[in-house]
Amino acid sequence: MKKIICLIVLLPLFFFASAATLALDKPGNDLSDKSSLKRGFKSYLTYCLACHQLAYQRYNRTFTDLDIDEKEGKLSWMPTGEKTSNHIINNLPAKDAAKWFGSTPPDLTLVTRFRSPEYIYTYLRTFYIDENRPFGVNNAVFPEVGMPHVLQNLQGIRTMDYHGELSEATGGSMTTEEYDSFVRDLVNFLEYVGEPNKLERKSLGYWVLGFLLVLFTLTYLLKKEYWKDIY
Repeated sequence: MKKIICLIVLLPLFFFASAATLALDKPGNDLSDKSSLKRGFKSYLTYCLACHQLAYQRYNRTFTDLDIDEKEGKLSWMPTGEKTSNHIINNLPAKDAAKWFGSTPPDLTLVTRFRSPEYIYTYLRTFYIDENRPFGVNNAVFPEVGMPHVLQNLQGIRTMDYHGELSEATGGSMTTEEYDSFVRDLVNFLEYVGEPNKLERKSLGYWVLGFLLVLFTLTYLLKKEYWKDIY
């Protein structure tokens, strides 16, 4: 029994200790940057939607938030779905996908909330060549990943030495800075999708804190007034 209790107590410590050694890069997202969100949305439609859905996000909500005209959106930003009220999903059969990739590609609606924007940003930039893997690549953040590096033509090829150090990417159509910016826009869009009301929530939070501060002050003064004759 004592061993079980010790395991329960120490297991979270081991988890956080291992997580602390994983250096994640900060993307520097800005959810108020509509241009970045549009570029990220376009990148998602081009490179991600074929396998990864946004089953909890609708096209029309995205168009509204990103200042995309609905007619233009339906014409140029809807590779799937018939109505703008449709969710952003694909036609990939789940059973076939599980056979091809080893597991069904996950929905990305909440991926930045489940992982973190820093995790996804680092993940998409740390693929490297590994001939022992089915798709010929591995990932420094997600070892033995079952996903091919679909952005390899953009980033180029990276290798990992015996010390676990990644080389600079070579052979891609983008420079390192351009690719980092490309991934930043994509992660920025995925962070928005994870919580479309995030900016509004934060803004409202300041008003709530201000209201509570005023309420606390009035309550304290009222308490002083009620108790002044007792003291």
